[in-house]
Amino acid sequence: MFVRLILGGVVILGVVYICVTLYSRSVRREKLEDLWDKEPVEGTTREAYIADGMAQYESGLRKKLILLVFVIPPLVVGTIIYFIN
Repeated sequence: MFVRLILGGVVILGVVYICVTLYSRSVRREKLEDLWDKEPVEGTTREAYIADGMAQYESGLRKKLILLVFVIPPLVVGTIIYFIN
């Protein structure tokens, strides 16, 4: 029973991680598109500008912080269980 609970939690956290990652990428892409629309950068195309910005996002801190979805909920649940018992 405990193993099923852990596997269910991992699956749920995986789905949450995928949703948050897709949302975050979408928001970043929108911001890059808005920046390009306001002030186009000469010497580059819109697609190249967005691709470069997304490459920076992929190696940035924000993408790594999203991995905390797998760390924080189990810590909170474990802490609650510890203090209740």
